[in-house]
Amino acid sequence: MNLRGIVAVSGRPGLFKLIGQNKAGYVLEGLDEQKLKIVANLANTKLASLEDITVYGEEEEIKLSDVLEAISKTKTAVPDAKADGTTLRKFFLEVAPGHDQEKVYASDMKKILAWYNQLKDLPLFTEKVEETTEASKAEEKSEIKAKAETKAKAPKAKPANAKAPTTKASAPAKKANMTSKKGV
Repeated sequence: MNLRGIVAVSGRPGLFKLIGQNKAGYVLEGLDEQKLKIVANLANTKLASLEDITVYGEEEEIKLSDVLEAISKTKTAVPDAKADGTTLRKFFLEVAPGHDQEKVYASDMKKILAWYNQLKDLPLFTEKVEETTEASKAEEKSEIKAKAETKAKAPKAKPANAKAPTTKASAPAKKANMTSKKGV
C-alpha cells in the first residue's frame, strides 16, 4: 500500500494528495469526488502524512499502513465509521491486536475507518511501496556526506578579475589639516 503524498489536514475533513508547493504553502487536492484544490498555509495548518502516522501499541507502535492492510485482508465485515465504541474496539482487537486500548480512543478508530473507506477504491491502495532498507539509506547518506567533504576540500578557483585581498592596519584615522593661508 502506497500512502506517500497522502495527507490529513488539521481542521478539514477527508484526505488530500500533495501536489506541490508555492510561496504560501502546500498545494493539495482532495481525494473525494469534488477534487477540490486548496493551498494549506504552513503558519496556521498542520499536515500529517499518512505514511508517518502510527497507532499506539502495547510494546511498539503500529504503522497505519499495516492497520489498513489488516483491515483490507480481514474476513469479517468492516464496521461503519459511525459505529459504537464497543463494536469498533472488537474490530480493532482483530485487525490491530497489539494496540494500546487505553491510548487509542474510539474517535481514533472512527477516523482510521473513515480513511480506509476513502482509500480502498483508489489505485494507490493496491500499489506496492518501494522498500528501502536501513543499510541502503545509510549508504546514501554516507555518499552524500563524502561528496560534501570532497567539495569542501577542493580549492576554489579565483576569478581572473578578482582583486588581491587588502589588509588595512587598524591605525587611527588621519586628521585633515585645515590650515588656511591668508593672502593666497
